Amino acid sequence: MAEKISRYLVTSALPYANGPLHVGQIAGAYLPADIFVRYLRARGEDVIYICGTDEHGVPITLTAEREGTTPREVVDHWWTHMKGTFARFGISFDNFSRTSTELHAENTQMIYRRLKEGGYISEDASLQMYSPTEGRFLPDRYVEGTCPYCGYREARGDQCDNCGRWYEAYQLIEPYSKTTGGPAEPRETTHLYLDLPDFSERLKEWIGSQQHWRGTVKNFILGMIESGLEQRPITRDISWGVPVPEPGFEDKRFYVWFDAPIGYISSTMEWAERIGEPDRWREYWQDPDTRMIHFIAKDNTVFHTVVWPAMLMGAAEGGGEPWVLPYDVPANEFMNLEVVVDGEPRAMQMSTSRNLAVWLHEALDRFPADALRFYLASTLPETADVNFSWRDFQTRVNSDLIGNLANYVNRVLSFTEKYADGVLERPDELHPEALQAFADFREIERRYDARMRDERPREALSELLALGRRANQFFDSEAPWNMRKEDMGRTRATLYACAVMLQSIAFHAAPYVPEAVESLGGFFDGPAVPMPDEQGGLPERFGVSGARPLFRRIEDDEVNAAESRLTNAATGGEGA
Repeated sequence: MAEKISRYLVTSALPYANGPLHVGQIAGAYLPADIFVRYLRARGEDVIYICGTDEHGVPITLTAEREGTTPREVVDHWWTHMKGTFARFGISFDNFSRTSTELHAENTQMIYRRLKEGGYISEDASLQMYSPTEGRFLPDRYVEGTCPYCGYREARGDQCDNCGRWYEAYQLIEPYSKTTGGPAEPRETTHLYLDLPDFSERLKEWIGSQQHWRGTVKNFILGMIESGLEQRPITRDISWGVPVPEPGFEDKRFYVWFDAPIGYISSTMEWAERIGEPDRWREYWQDPDTRMIHFIAKDNTVFHTVVWPAMLMGAAEGGGEPWVLPYDVPANEFMNLEVVVDGEPRAMQMSTSRNLAVWLHEALDRFPADALRFYLASTLPETADVNFSWRDFQTRVNSDLIGNLANYVNRVLSFTEKYADGVLERPDELHPEALQAFADFREIERRYDARMRDERPREALSELLALGRRANQFFDSEAPWNMRKEDMGRTRATLYACAVMLQSIAFHAAPYVPEAVESLGGFFDGPAVPMPDEQGGLPERFGVSGARPLFRRIEDDEVNAAESRLTNAATGGEGA
């Protein structure tokens, strides 16, 4: 029997409110979390799914200047856009907040004060990168250069994507402004710091005890801590962000990385207020029986496994009740693109600046949400980088979703309507072949549950497809199209058994294709439930009326058009 957990708090990394969502972000943090949450809800677990937009930092101020508007107008636009896109895609947040609210500013300042009271904040002069051309200090992500450790020539200002090492931006070799390409030079400024090294031993002990973490995540982080942590600046020379409650820091704001994870707390508080139970957020953040799970992409691993837990540890020491630490941080790898150039497919990294991305809102204009959800779920980068391919999308939707799962649904429902008048009564006895199929289903369901509990929805999807194959195999072996001519009683019993398996398929498919399973309920009155146990629980009857296909095939011309847009972006042409 599955372990019963008191409650789950599930989050996805806060998307930055400075542009539209692309499929790489969706596959990395949002779809796997949504599938997991839908799975838990269907099993009666106490779970909330929390998110919101990350709305501070220099990139937003630069966008506002470029567009002749204000940072507030920029984030208002993208919060609305993202919320709408997530809804169209079926991402089922319990609350979708934003970090520019007054509540969030109060929470950020509260966490800061508790860290300070605990003795984990220091003040020091430091060198920050300054652009003489632009007349401003630059955020780390707007500085690039050569990595001082591995020599990677496109290293970012705070971390090298090639070797994963941290450093200060002024340590880069030949640093330059990513915005203008002009030189960047170090200048002295005073900032506040989180004394991260003070947490090294506690973090090592805590992370070392997490036996359920992915090995790649755990080993990488332990190695980093062993090599030595450094103080992390928590303020920046910027006017857009959460004010710093310290004299002399009136012209500075909290660094966006510091306030962003606190957005999880703020969003949970909003949720509790909205449901009329304003103190209920404490159950999820201060009760040790809560499992908090952060779904992120691997570039956010350090912040969610080192910096954020240290903040929570330190804030607890500075006053108030202890905070729940992350139970798991399933960090996914990256999704790249397969782009057709000169007639040949090539793997390329997404580039938002070049419009070389599959934007989710545009994809939803072309294709149904469930088809996109199914394909992305089948290619989630759980263990390695993957490529998004429009041809692969077409193949998997047409072959696996339609040719396997939907084909079975259509066969069972159409035969029931046509040859059983849309009604299937429970037979007095099920023949051995049906009972064996039921037993096989239960075994596959156990594997499905194990994969899902391990937060591996791509692997769980492979078990869902195994359910479809087993059900189709049973249908084929019984051949009701022939059997009905000789034994209608056996045919009805066969179709009844098929309907029982259809219930199970629908139940396990719902986290992946929720819209289709909801539509199924409009013409099939069997509830979506797991396979009943051997002792009983089979429905008295099933009814089918007005059945229609749940999905449509993906056509060549649609895929050609989608591929052309990427090709144009990759080769400098006009995007479609």
